[in-house]
Amino acid sequence: MLGVALLAVVWKIVLLALDAFPFNADEAIVGLMARHILQGRWPVFFYGQAYMGSLDATLVAGAFGVIGAKVIAIRAVQCLLYMGTVATTMILVRQGLGSRRAAIAAGLLMALPPVNATLYSTVSLGGYGEALLIGNLLLMLSLSIRQRPARIWPFFVWGLLAGLGFWTFGLSLVYILPTGFLLLASLWQSKERRALSAAVIVAGILVGAGPWIGHALVEGLGPLMAELGGSAIDVGNGGNPIWSRLSNALLFGSTVTIGLRPPWEVSWLALPLAPLALAFWGGVLIHTFSSLRAPDQSGRGWELRWLLLGVAAVLFLGFLLTPFGGDPSGRYFVPLVVPMAILGADFVERLCLRTGRGAVYGLLAIPLIFHLWGTFQALAESPTGLTTQFDPITWIDRDHDAELITFLEQNGERYGYTNYWVAYPLAFLSDEQFIFVPMLPYHQDFRYTERDNRYPPYDELVEAASQAAYITTHHLELDEQLRAAFSDLEVTWQEAKIGDYQIFYAFSERISPHEIGLGVNLP
Repeated sequence: MLGVALLAVVWKIVLLALDAFPFNADEAIVGLMARHILQGRWPVFFYGQAYMGSLDATLVAGAFGVIGAKVIAIRAVQCLLYMGTVATTMILVRQGLGSRRAAIAAGLLMALPPVNATLYSTVSLGGYGEALLIGNLLLMLSLSIRQRPARIWPFFVWGLLAGLGFWTFGLSLVYILPTGFLLLASLWQSKERRALSAAVIVAGILVGAGPWIGHALVEGLGPLMAELGGSAIDVGNGGNPIWSRLSNALLFGSTVTIGLRPPWEVSWLALPLAPLALAFWGGVLIHTFSSLRAPDQSGRGWELRWLLLGVAAVLFLGFLLTPFGGDPSGRYFVPLVVPMAILGADFVERLCLRTGRGAVYGLLAIPLIFHLWGTFQALAESPTGLTTQFDPITWIDRDHDAELITFLEQNGERYGYTNYWVAYPLAFLSDEQFIFVPMLPYHQDFRYTERDNRYPPYDELVEAASQAAYITTHHLELDEQLRAAFSDLEVTWQEAKIGDYQIFYAFSERISPHEIGLGVNLP
């Protein structure tokens, strides 16, 4: 089984060697947080998004301490986390289904997953890798407690991981709620040391969620609960938001989860194999529900199947009932990769037992080849590689980043204004020598939110600077508006074009975005 876990890492190394993943602003923030941690400034939450803690940045800081503050160090952490997720998935199958063969099958489906899971388990967005691994550990512990409820220490460890997962990423609730329900059932049926077990769970939660609780006591509970409910991405939905989220789940979520499309656009992948892949997962779905209605005589796997369906149900309800459902990319469906791998392996194992033919395991070739084909096709057809961004306006050619940094250095432009997708990669790649705060819109309709401006100390540096440049990307109307505004203020400036970057620099007078009507919320 170790070989299967290593296969997952090898697959990621291949894609990293192909430079398949562009560096993005969210990942840059993780890197900046890690650098600040090494400097003695430990943040409780992801900069600007308090529904994610700083565990990922803390782990990345450790990697920086070993191999330096590099993008590859961020991704090395994600690779190790996912290796742990693959390994614990196989252990979970052995524990819940009792089959080594099924465990290896589930591991293979995890090691070579659809492009959506490959992307979000390789590029850091602040907590997906940790959420997957912690979720698997919660599933394992809940089954262990169910089987041997007399032991006390697993209750504390479950509480510790539940609290840690809650602080790390609110998405961990998709694991906490179903496994917590199983724990409550175990406590209800066990009459011995019920109160002690419950107290130990609470103690574990208090320790694991300590940073979240401490921040809530100081800053107040309301803002944190609002963040957890999706206020950070609530952009307002016309019409009925429930129907909009439902369509996102059914049309976008289902297709990206199976691997029919990449998470950044609607374009079909590996179409010749798609009917076979759909037939395979249709068979998995039918088998799963039939086994719940009429489990086999051994009863093995029944509770695990219910837990996995519980994860899917909580995720679906959370997507439907919160503003997170407005995201069509598919990132919030990443946790389904584990239930699908386990239930897919269970389906093939049961077919094998019924037919007595080990060759049935050849069916696994269908989803595995489908995933590989889809990933390579997505990489070949995407102009920027495997990207986390659904909006093409945010697809920036990073091949010119070094040239941009050199240009800014040669012209003495160390401070200024830009958009979210430029500001933080520029800060990280330049070792924070060039600080440009995101006060410019990147949407073509000029929508802007002050939430893009994630790190207040950068504002202070830019405001104190004697001169400031402007950098835009893919926004000709904004460029024209800037030129008109600068002309109205009777200042002189120069311009340069480097790749996707349009640079306004060498101003005769320092101009703030607020002076020209920019840098304020515009829905």
